[in-house]
This record gives sequence, structure tokens and C-alpha cells, in this order.
Amino acid sequence: ACSWSFLVQIWTPAHVVSCIRTVKTTTWFDEHLTEDNQEYMRKSMAQEYRRQTVDKLNPLKDEPWQRHDWTQGSRRVGLVAVKLGMAPVWTKAGERHVVTMLQVQDCHVIRHLSKEEYNGHTAVLVVGGKNVSPFHRSEEQMEMFRNAGVPPKHKVTTFKVSDNAVIKPGTPLYAAHFRPGQYVDVTAKSIGKGFQGVMKRYGFKGQPATHGQTKTHRRPGASGPGGDPAKVFKGKKMPGMMGNIFVTAYGLKIWRVNTKYNVLYVNGSVPGHRNCVLKIRDTVLPTRSSTLLSPPFPTYFTEEEGDLDEDLYDDNLFIHTDPSLTLT
Repeated sequence: ACSWSFLVQIWTPAHVVSCIRTVKTTTWFDEHLTEDNQEYMRKSMAQEYRRQTVDKLNPLKDEPWQRHDWTQGSRRVGLVAVKLGMAPVWTKAGERHVVTMLQVQDCHVIRHLSKEEYNGHTAVLVVGGKNVSPFHRSEEQMEMFRNAGVPPKHKVTTFKVSDNAVIKPGTPLYAAHFRPGQYVDVTAKSIGKGFQGVMKRYGFKGQPATHGQTKTHRRPGASGPGGDPAKVFKGKKMPGMMGNIFVTAYGLKIWRVNTKYNVLYVNGSVPGHRNCVLKIRDTVLPTRSSTLLSPPFPTYFTEEEGDLDEDLYDDNLFIHTDPSLTLT
């Protein structure tokens, strides 16, 4: 009786609530600093970034790399962008399409790897996008950013390029790298759904709700091909973790490009949640190859092509700012 009362006293609701704690996995650099120290840290980091861009660490201060002309089969670099959301657009024929807005934020070429350095088959450009605090990067990564003369990036990825499409490290990349009418492939990590059943994961029909069915309404049913193989084949569709994997959406048309805010309006939906960081490249589908015979090659340079219009539209896209009626 004494032991039972002792247990009751220990596991009262007040004691249970007191055991709950919050685990913080992320610590910001200014979490335990005063306001004056926070302001000093921000100013010092801004000065460091400016020093990197104007110092000799900036590779653009060196001699420019040789540029080549675009040829059939050339493989350009891609972009790193942020998913903003979705919006509707209309064509001149009255058709309604849904587009996804992708913003290119602080995208730079960081490093070039030749064929010998990468895999012996193709050259690679390392591209980073979306600036991030240097306290979130290791010293090895910071050394790579310092050599490129750019701030540290949130996402760093690789793009396979042809030998005539190599770009000098430190070169900024803009949304005008792609033009309306082109088709692109978008790769991102899909939204994680957790552990799901076969009906949600693969679209199974399920089993009847009546006629003697007991606790088998959302079950997959038989999973083995009988007694001859006496096993379940590999790759059988079964319950498991859904989402949270890298998915590529192929052959998405670009309807509009905003050069002021570096926003791409891509047809349809793309993988990933809102504000996720993804990669965009020229499509690999032969049936949806680019309609432009000579895209900006190897990329769009502001000092060469000059200032473009704020908005670039596809020929079939309806522009709301234009008058819809004309009087004769």
C-alpha cells in the first residue's frame, strides 16, 4: 500500500507536465547577444562580404575566360531558385493555365570542375543560391565561398555542362538565363507525408466496405504470388514512407520572366513546399526541346545584352496591361 501511494504521488499531472521540455536544434549567432553586439556583428559581416567582392579574392578581377558560340547539343548551366507559390495565367485564346513562381535569389557560379576532376566524362559547374549566415557553414565550405568571392549559400548543387558552356566562378546568374517559350526540368525534394498506406501512397482501390469485410477496408490484400515462387517479389507496392525524396518535373514551359525581381513563371506544379530551394535546368526531353535556337549562351550577361524589358512574355500569353478592345 505504501509503494502504491508513492507511485501515485510521483505520477501526478503536475509532475508529468514538468517533464516536458522543448528541444532547440538551431542556435542563431545573435541569440545570446545584446542589441549593440548584434548590430556590430551585422555591420562586420556586411563589411566582410564587401571586402570579398572588391578584394583580390574575387575571380572576376582576373582575365575573363574564353567564350564560345552556341551549337546544337550544347549543355548550359542551370539555376538555383526559391519556390514562391502558384498563380493563374490566361492565353490569348482564353485558356487558363496554372503557373508556379520561382525566384532566383543570389545565384552565383562557385566552382568549375573539369572532366578529370569530376568523373572523366563531363565537366561540372558548382552553383549556389540564396545567401545564408556564415555560422551555418563549415570552415571547408567557407573556404570554397571565399575563393569564389561570394557570400555563403543556402543550397549548393552541381550542373553538368558541355566544354563550350563553362562559366567563370563568381559570375552571377539571373532569371533571364531562361526565356519565355523554353522548356525546363525542375528538381526539388517533395513534401514528406510520413508513413502512409497503399491507398494514399499508390492509389489502391481498397476492399469492399460491406459483404463480410472485417478490418480490411484499406488493406493492400494479397501480397505474394502463391506457392510456386513462395516469396514476395522486390519492389512490391506496400505501405511505407511517402515523400521527402528528390523528384524531377520534366518539360515545363516558361510563360513569363520578370527581370526586375528575377521571377520565372513555370507551367504547372513543381515538387517541394513553399519557400523551398530547387534547381532548374534545360529540359532533357527530346520532344520538348527549346524552341529558341540560340538561347543566352553560356548565360545572360547584363553588360553585353543591356537592360531587358521588366517582363518578358510568351507569344501566346494574354497580357492584362494591354488593351483588350480596339475601336476603329
